[in-house]
Amino acid sequence: MTYSVSFALAAAAALAFVAPAQAHKHKGHSHNSQCPAATAADIEGQFARFNAAWATKDPAKVTPLFAKDAVLLATVSNTPRTTPEAINDYFVGFLKNSPVGTIQTSTIAIDCKTATRLGTWDVALTNPETKAVTVVKARYSFIYKYEEGAWKIYHLHSSMMPEPTK
Repeated sequence: MTYSVSFALAAAAALAFVAPAQAHKHKGHSHNSQCPAATAADIEGQFARFNAAWATKDPAKVTPLFAKDAVLLATVSNTPRTTPEAINDYFVGFLKNSPVGTIQTSTIAIDCKTATRLGTWDVALTNPETKAVTVVKARYSFIYKYEEGAWKIYHLHSSMMPEPTK
């Protein structure tokens, strides 16, 4: 089975980490609302976990990185993936391409229990039949939320660059 280059871009995924035990109170929230301590480096560190989950080629390792109510907008699917089962189903096919992501540019913003990472990346895909590697240049947006003691992907969207890149 041959996979389209744009298939890589639907690739989602991402990353969970246990926040440091230290937490601080956030202005505008009640005294009972704790915000996890997180830095840009913590959010950047999620990418290594993301690639590690992809490298297993096991959808059951990727799917738990997403929040329970996550949305995955896959490039090659007309259907938003809005359940853990639908997200897992997407990765069953996608991971056969041995995807490897490399961040090129990144902008990070962190709030009390949400974080965003937006930018550009390259996704290398290996055709499982021919072993030919294709690098897809794309833009991405990850929105994370802090859920059950870990950062989870709440929204992931990736799309191929609309103009030729160098």
